[in-house]
Amino acid sequence: MSHLLYPLLAQLPLGTPNPDDNKPLDFTDPFDVIVFIILPILIVVLYIIWKKKKNQNK
Repeated sequence: MSHLLYPLLAQLPLGTPNPDDNKPLDFTDPFDVIVFIILPILIVVLYIIWKKKKNQNK
């Protein structure tokens, strides 16, 4: 059984970023607040405004 699992363990090279190494977001850092909260909201709002203007032109 161990010879079947070994190729699965060898898939992640040592020293590369691992999904298990992620840290939680620190909302006291202004960069995290801007990138993960303000920018996505701004993109959605601008998309909605763009769609409304596009539909009014038709």
